[in-house]
Amino acid sequence: MENREDLNSILPYLPLVIRSSSLYWPPRVVEALKAMSEGPSHSRVDSGEVLSQAISDMRRSLSFSTLEPSASHGYALLFDELIDEKESKRWFDEIIPALARLLLQFPSLLEVHFQNADNIVSGIKTGLRLLDSQQPGIVFLSQELIGALLACSFFCLFPDDNRGAKNLPVINFDHLFASLYESYSQSQESKIRCIMHYFERFCSCVPIGTVSFERKILPAEYHNSSTAAPDTDFWSKSDVSLCAFKVHSFGLIEDQPDNALEVDFANKYLGGGSLSRGCVQEEIRFMINPELIAGMLFLPRMDDNEAIEIVGAERFSCYTGYASSFRFAGEYIDKKAMDPFKRRRTRIVAIDALCAPKMRHFKDICLLREINKALCGFLNCSKSWQHQNIFRDEGDKEIQLARNDRDSGPLRTETTALHGTPVNDVEINREKPANNLIRDFYVEGVHCEDNEDDGVATGNWGCGVFGGDPELKATIQWLAASQTRRPFISYYTFGVEALQNLDQVTITILEPLFQFLLFLFSDFKTDILLRIGFLVSG
Repeated sequence: MENREDLNSILPYLPLVIRSSSLYWPPRVVEALKAMSEGPSHSRVDSGEVLSQAISDMRRSLSFSTLEPSASHGYALLFDELIDEKESKRWFDEIIPALARLLLQFPSLLEVHFQNADNIVSGIKTGLRLLDSQQPGIVFLSQELIGALLACSFFCLFPDDNRGAKNLPVINFDHLFASLYESYSQSQESKIRCIMHYFERFCSCVPIGTVSFERKILPAEYHNSSTAAPDTDFWSKSDVSLCAFKVHSFGLIEDQPDNALEVDFANKYLGGGSLSRGCVQEEIRFMINPELIAGMLFLPRMDDNEAIEIVGAERFSCYTGYASSFRFAGEYIDKKAMDPFKRRRTRIVAIDALCAPKMRHFKDICLLREINKALCGFLNCSKSWQHQNIFRDEGDKEIQLARNDRDSGPLRTETTALHGTPVNDVEINREKPANNLIRDFYVEGVHCEDNEDDGVATGNWGCGVFGGDPELKATIQWLAASQTRRPFISYYTFGVEALQNLDQVTITILEPLFQFLLFLFSDFKTDILLRIGFLVSG
């Protein structure tokens, strides 16, 4: 056990110690968890105030730094004031003891995880480890182990002093509870209620599935025979046809019915403000699918040529609203089928957009960064788990696509009107490309069967506080999805007025992709945007 490279990489970020090839909690933590596991009659943990004190005591026994100053007040506010007495009593009589028992099993759960990690996919490392920047790889975690990791977060038992040096996001829940007290809002309370509901469901019936977390890399420079990430010359010369584009004026990405890859409008630190005050698209997704939070433990900040894909995270909560109007709306039963790895067929890709004034987004360097970021995110994970030779140099240094010879039939562009009825039905003749980009990989035992032809479900990526231009970002994602041979994009406009003509654009643009890209890297972008109907001249 001590010689495992994966374990040694993650051990500094765990609260456990290793001795004689076994993992252990320090004795004082075991004592505290055993007392809590037997209920408040033994532990005296019967209020939010006492709970926060017990958490602080365990952290001291681990020689960790003190909690966020207002966190203790946040625990007390939630459990002693905001939730009713009956619910509070249930938590201290049932849920807290169940979570303590789960944490007592945490060392053995991890040991079983590492024992099985080498047998999931032949030749592929899948054990829990630090998936550092520029280190592509995948981690498979059981939902039970994820529950234990999130229980560690709830009790703030992860070491945190060393995380900043590795560009890791926060993982303990003390900032979440501190924010509840420091600037109370119903949306912040609702975020915590989503997590509480997750724990209640978990304690009533431990889920038996698996979730995978993958760091995907788009090569940024020449390495031996590999070529660089696509440059402006490549994109302007690409002759791949545009994929189908479905416009949805209503609806949400997470409710898409097409089994598509779902885009997380991410912060470069996975999860963004999920465990603090944030409450927009990424943070909401992490609250209704709390297992996503586990990735924040071991996935450092994304670089410009990286994306993170998470497969199998179960949804537990319904909600209404957005940002300050966000509200927990009760239980959600996730009926997604499972793949051969026991992952739910929910694939979420985190891609972080540039944060810049709108006009800067039209600079070539920004356009290239954004389209390559989307390209990295939309790459088919089941075809590239080896993360090697995705790009290749064919002597003339022209980037080639070594894709299989499967022919694609005509694709259809659809847009939906306000009532969801198709209002146009345009065929795009999608011929086999001359310039190819993405190489298909088939790793024995890895092929996931169901994602061969999955599209992309997305929306106004980077168009909120990051200042992105909605029309431009829609175009960039369309191009990236087409280049990766995704069959369609389902675009959710979320009521943005600037996109009211988006369905007309899908009718107008029927030329090969290389012609369409010319305007992105020219000095006449605004004129062409006016001409195709994205902008309305004054």
